Amino acid sequence: MRRPVSIAPPKGKLGVLTPGMGAVSTTVMAGVELVRRGNAIPVGSLTQMGTIRLGRRTESRVPKIKEFIKLAELKDIVFGGWDPFPDNAYEAAAKAGVLESKHLDKAAKFLKTIKPMKAAFDREYVKNLDGTHVKKGKNKFDLAEQIRQDIRDFKKKNKLDRLVVVWCGSTEIFLKAESVHKDLASFEKAMKSNHEAIAPSMLYAYAAIAEGVPFANGAPNLTVDIPALVDFAKTKSVPLCGKDFKTGQTMMKTILSPGFKARMLGLDGWFSTNILGNRDGEVLDDPGSFKTKEESKLGALEYILQPKVYPELYGKFTHKVRINYYPPRGDNKEGWDNIDIFGWLGYPMQIKVDFLCRDSILAAPIVLDLALFMDLAQRSGMHGIQEWLSFYFKSPMCAPELYPEHDLFIQLMKLKNTLRWMMGEDLITHLGAEYYD
Repeated sequence: MRRPVSIAPPKGKLGVLTPGMGAVSTTVMAGVELVRRGNAIPVGSLTQMGTIRLGRRTESRVPKIKEFIKLAELKDIVFGGWDPFPDNAYEAAAKAGVLESKHLDKAAKFLKTIKPMKAAFDREYVKNLDGTHVKKGKNKFDLAEQIRQDIRDFKKKNKLDRLVVVWCGSTEIFLKAESVHKDLASFEKAMKSNHEAIAPSMLYAYAAIAEGVPFANGAPNLTVDIPALVDFAKTKSVPLCGKDFKTGQTMMKTILSPGFKARMLGLDGWFSTNILGNRDGEVLDDPGSFKTKEESKLGALEYILQPKVYPELYGKFTHKVRINYYPPRGDNKEGWDNIDIFGWLGYPMQIKVDFLCRDSILAAPIVLDLALFMDLAQRSGMHGIQEWLSFYFKSPMCAPELYPEHDLFIQLMKLKNTLRWMMGEDLITHLGAEYYD
């Protein structure tokens, strides 16, 4: 990928469309509205609160990221989305129970104006939901064309200059890439024949790419991680990224495991279990959807610890992940981890983590950052897989010949170095030898 010759300024309005208007997306919408009204600060958002070091440490150049590189301003964002339930954003947020009344009430008027478009939904792919606010069409290709029209209508109605689509919908059943995913012609033929390997999330991704709109996949679904849509995105000069927002337990794994590896501490086992009671928990109570999530959550340790490179330390560790639907907990997920490590002379030690997190509170700033960074990527002429945004995902997309980078600290370095590279600044290597000449 070549360095951008120029970056178009973020003029006008940016539309942010979310397939899925449940807990995560309504928390983003309410939060952005409260921040732009001065009622809150955007905690957790790298684009809004993060800084970036430029040049030598002695230069003391550490601007905020949003001051270093031109991002769309929050005042210019217009939200919309699709959902299989007809509730407006206020009703959906109230049912989700993420936000307290002190926040929800202040954003109520704004949220009531955001009403979902009918969703391309099929219960075969999300078995524990039964939506009624659903599109009808003669085949899956027809549904994709309806989504394309929704995107065009939303852009025209709101007088938008640019758009981004961020998948905030449910986890679909586990799918593997098949021959129908190999190229665009096969994919479109499969849509027209209602092939079972074409999931609803793929229809949104196809529609977004066809309309020249960046697409970010916040779920572990296969969705856009197939040759047909990756190649289509390159042809249409559309940025893609995914998959599965890195929020609670996996975020902690990508923080802790690089530390163990850095100190050459061994790992015997890592047992993880979760309880959550939101719509996500209900969906994951189905074995098919859980399989998709399990695959995403299991991958990080293997890639970070590299068992084949360090067989004495990580060659035989056991990794188990469990998710349990427990309605009383609502969106306040609890993740327990039991970690069995060993040190000098093989002596065993244990670490136990009990993370009482708020899933949508952690995911909301990720959605905002992805929308702004994906818009930046498109304005910079970048297209295809945006690996520099791996920082935000449990199961990052990358080129077929590469392994994904899961280490949170390497991911952050990659993200910030990409921004430096885009702006013609020196990359930071942390060598520092020049200070001691």
